[in-house]
Amino acid sequence: MRVAGIMSGTSLDGIDVAIVDIHGHQIQPIAFRSVPYEKRVRQAILGVSNTTTTTAEIARLHFLLGQLYAKAVQETCRLGRVPLKSLELVGCHGQTIYHQGEPAPFLGRPVSTTLQIGEAGVIAEALGVPVVSDFRTRDMAAGGKGAPLVPYLDYLLFGHPKKGRVALNIGGIANVTAIPPNARPGDVIAFDTGPGNMLIDALVAEFSKGRQRFDRDGRIASQGRLDRRLLDRLLADPYYRQPPPKTAGREQYGADFIAAIKQLLPLRDLITTMTAFTAATIALGIERFIKPRMRVDDLIAAGGGVHNQTLMAYLQAFLPGVRITRTADFGIDPDAKEAVAFAVLAYETHHQRPSNVPSATGARRAVVLGKITR
Repeated sequence: MRVAGIMSGTSLDGIDVAIVDIHGHQIQPIAFRSVPYEKRVRQAILGVSNTTTTTAEIARLHFLLGQLYAKAVQETCRLGRVPLKSLELVGCHGQTIYHQGEPAPFLGRPVSTTLQIGEAGVIAEALGVPVVSDFRTRDMAAGGKGAPLVPYLDYLLFGHPKKGRVALNIGGIANVTAIPPNARPGDVIAFDTGPGNMLIDALVAEFSKGRQRFDRDGRIASQGRLDRRLLDRLLADPYYRQPPPKTAGREQYGADFIAAIKQLLPLRDLITTMTAFTAATIALGIERFIKPRMRVDDLIAAGGGVHNQTLMAYLQAFLPGVRITRTADFGIDPDAKEAVAFAVLAYETHHQRPSNVPSATGARRAVVLGKITR
């Protein structure tokens, strides 16, 4: 079955589209493209994320993103020389504008909630194929946090009869999936470790006065000074001692966090320190919650953060003795993995099979994810 997976993450880089052929548990990516958001679209998303806004703004953006997602799929097919009519299904994560995995008081009742926008009906109409969307909500209805959802793909791709492996994704948020040797789905441990590229990207945009959106190759971070006192202070946050399952997002590492740290150091030094902070939180998560349960033979990294050489050097320094590889060694473009994941999750939903991993999300049971728009 030929499926398109669409992912647009918290880093707000743009829209990732992966075209994947799936036969049972055989997964063959055949095309990938990342389409950057226009500046004004990115600003509009930021304007409705974790902030006071209007229903009109959210509704307009909801439909606009549906149009942009469909166009990104069409462009990926055209440039990848994949006939659009060969697509049979689309899986769309949508753009998260709010996610609260832990129940919080609302009208006298504890409520967990999440909202991803990008209207599936618009995508289905433009492409002429069924669209699976809104993956998180059913897991949350079953008592889970609605994230992380990529561990299902990690389990399929990286499970090994003898090796203990950790799959790492460094997007806007960083998350890990631990797969013990000869694991069953219930043996998998997965959680968000903390920030990925989110803090670095925000500081680089300010440092460059908007000319850069990310620290290419980690060059800026390599030139700054690491402030160990600030690093230690940030690592004292209770989140990093909280056992999984747990999730993180723009709620923790958005504008309020940036405003709180921005005046503490020169921006170049702050970028260096946040780069080390990101690597340290990943390493802490592995040391505290994974290594006591299993040996770690391989750390298999994906996401935009793998291109930041300074970040990856810090990570290796914080995890001596752990072999760090990339998903490219397993046939998956590091930038495409999450888009591939939502193609696979859509495929499972199409076949009415559960694809959340309760040990990762905290759900009471495995459930079929998403809603199908035909």
